Amino acid sequence: MEIKNSKAIVTGGGSGLGAATANFLVQAGAEVALLDVDDKRGKSTADRLGNRAHFFHLNVADHNQVDKVIEEINQRFGGFNVVINCAGIGGSARIVSKEGIVAHEWFTNILDVNLVGTFNIIRATAPILMTNTPNNEGEKGVYINTSSIAAQDGQVGQAAYSASKGGIVSMTLTLAREFAQEGIRVMTILPGIMDTPLLGKLSEKVRERLSKQVPFPPRLGRPEEFASLVVHIIENPYLNGECIRLDGGLRMGFGRK
Repeated sequence: MEIKNSKAIVTGGGSGLGAATANFLVQAGAEVALLDVDDKRGKSTADRLGNRAHFFHLNVADHNQVDKVIEEINQRFGGFNVVINCAGIGGSARIVSKEGIVAHEWFTNILDVNLVGTFNIIRATAPILMTNTPNNEGEKGVYINTSSIAAQDGQVGQAAYSASKGGIVSMTLTLAREFAQEGIRVMTILPGIMDTPLLGKLSEKVRERLSKQVPFPPRLGRPEEFASLVVHIIENPYLNGECIRLDGGLRMGFGRK
């Protein structure tokens, strides 16, 4: 699918992976709706990207709000053909610790944003994508979801996060099969240790230690590298129903000496 003149939705578009993706798409000639729960970051990013970027406040975990905002975007844009789910939250906790048993809400909150939020966006946008006029290869649209290497290599304390990201992986092929007859592709990216605002809160010592865990290149991933992969997926129509790790080989399970 050609990006120029495409119309895209990017959740979590105010910062990190979402902001980098929105920037790449705007630079390639797309019109982009940035969706984020953080108004300050969302508006700032949209303003920085220029008149082809538009901010919409959205909590992806609220399906009623999702339905309303997606319809607003549809009316304003006259449809869209690219949907990128980057919205997500983290969190680490042991089920049983010195402080006691973890709160039930800790688990459900992470799943509500990461997994259910991704589903909410797909549910609200799919009927609209299906009405698009297909291109010369019969393609009407593409979904790109954001999982994590934690879906496959979850660490201690990541029960909720790993489950939420694993659910996104599990949805990928079944949704690709469901939407294939409509000319809609579904792909998922599993980022590794990325240099996002979340990691920016860590000390330089911790960031250096994390970098050394990556086989090659021995550094944190850059949001622009995620965005570059998004662009390739959009432009390559034969990529469908697949989950791609973007982690510098971290799955090999060893750090550099």
